[in-house]
Amino acid sequence: MAQVQIVSDGPRYLHQIRSGTHQLSADEPLALGGQGAGFAPFDLYLASLSACTAITLRMYAEKKGWDLGEFRAELASSRDDAGKLVVHRVLHASGALSDAQWARLLDVVERTPVTLVMREGAVITSERGTD
Repeated sequence: MAQVQIVSDGPRYLHQIRSGTHQLSADEPLALGGQGAGFAPFDLYLASLSACTAITLRMYAEKKGWDLGEFRAELASSRDDAGKLVVHRVLHASGALSDAQWARLLDVVERTPVTLVMREGAVITSERGTD
């Protein structure tokens, strides 16, 4: 499964996230006291879902022999009246897809691995490290 490490030793809320040989920065926007020098936590949440969306649909289209062309997913989050997080995806593909193909892609996207986990929730545990 996935494993990441986040380290902070610098100013304010700027943190470095590492996964294997990959690294990115997380921070809060200026309006929340950060420096705006990296992805905000909810941006990373949406980025995870958008990456899974794009990869899953690309894999599915390749398996079917469909040409997506340039694929783009735009995601936005908001809160409903009860305070529950609502995520809306808008999918775009420059390839010539039929209405039936789009219907199938919209069906598949409802079951991407990250979509399912976000809908189900997760068990999260915490403990103190030894160092």
